[in-house]
Amino acid sequence: MERLPPALLEDWMRDYYFDVEIDIGSSGVEDYSLSELRHLLGIAPEELDGIVFHDSRTLGGPEVRRAIAERWAGGQVERVIVTHGATEANFLTMNALLERDDEIVVLDPLYQQLHSIAETIGCRLVRWPLRFEEGFVPDLDVARRLIGPRTRMVVVNFPHNPTGATMTPDRQRELIELCARCGAFLVWDMAFADLIYDGSPLPDSGLFYERAVSMGTLSKAYGLPGLRLGWCLAHPDVLQRFIRIRDYLTLHLSPLVEMIAERAIRGGDLLLEPRKAQARKNRDLVERWIIDQQGRVDWVRPAGGVSAFPRLNGVSDVTDFCRRLSRTERVLLVPGTCFGFPQHVRLGFGGSTRSVEEGLQRLSGALMGQGQLAATTVGLNQAPAV
Repeated sequence: MERLPPALLEDWMRDYYFDVEIDIGSSGVEDYSLSELRHLLGIAPEELDGIVFHDSRTLGGPEVRRAIAERWAGGQVERVIVTHGATEANFLTMNALLERDDEIVVLDPLYQQLHSIAETIGCRLVRWPLRFEEGFVPDLDVARRLIGPRTRMVVVNFPHNPTGATMTPDRQRELIELCARCGAFLVWDMAFADLIYDGSPLPDSGLFYERAVSMGTLSKAYGLPGLRLGWCLAHPDVLQRFIRIRDYLTLHLSPLVEMIAERAIRGGDLLLEPRKAQARKNRDLVERWIIDQQGRVDWVRPAGGVSAFPRLNGVSDVTDFCRRLSRTERVLLVPGTCFGFPQHVRLGFGGSTRSVEEGLQRLSGALMGQGQLAATTVGLNQAPAV
């Protein structure tokens, strides 16, 4: 594998995430504490005390695999591997299934790790654009032109990070059929699958297509990013290919992590529903804020997830603006350069309503100051009257 390129989003978060007061840039819901988990899920101290730190199994402990299978994979335990977050699932998928010169179709914009690893392998990327002017709605007519006999893999993440766009179940089946015609793998990052505001979550595509690979995590919708628990759903033959790589990487997870994750998945609705209700309220709050900006900001109302991808109007350098926002206002906002869209920002609304309100208020002040600065600059640059 060639040298990995810088992970732009991770670089940004590393530089600014831990030094701000208000986070309106992340893409997950408000985090839970262990105390809250124990209360909501009924985990007794004796259960934690009884954990023995022995090695776990390569594919994951049987209890947590079964919980994942029953909630997301139609009960098919043989299709489940438990991973160190969805990041490891993605790494295993790309390295097990791709070779140099393979052609893969990827969304644009897209979370960088879903395409950069393929690029380092030497794959050729074909970009499937999601356009702001079209509401970031995935155009399957475009996909039909892009997916063909040379396509080895199609990579999507719906609900989408960073735009919050998604597709209907009928459109999901159409996409599966497009992949099936040429035998391409369909890799579906379902990190935000349960954060959908209208209708039901999209099902695992592997229930309909043998060459589908789905990834999930407890980091985004369930408020447990520090647990580092993810999974991958795939045909057992594909999982065997993952094992060969994992033997040289992480081997397995901690039994403590697996025990807490199993209980969190079993009681998933107890964690999910309060956070989704809060996100729904916050999404409406962001919409009212957008209206109040009187054209300084345009957006597409997200259908899922807890992030939007608004466009900042009148800001000449959005990355520099986000950098100054973090330093002067102590607010985290992610510039669109992390996704290849320099005029946009990722605005996260999954935190507490109070923090979202405060973050938007500080952002308003910065945008107004930006407008005043621009007006002053124009005035200084005007030629004097003769």
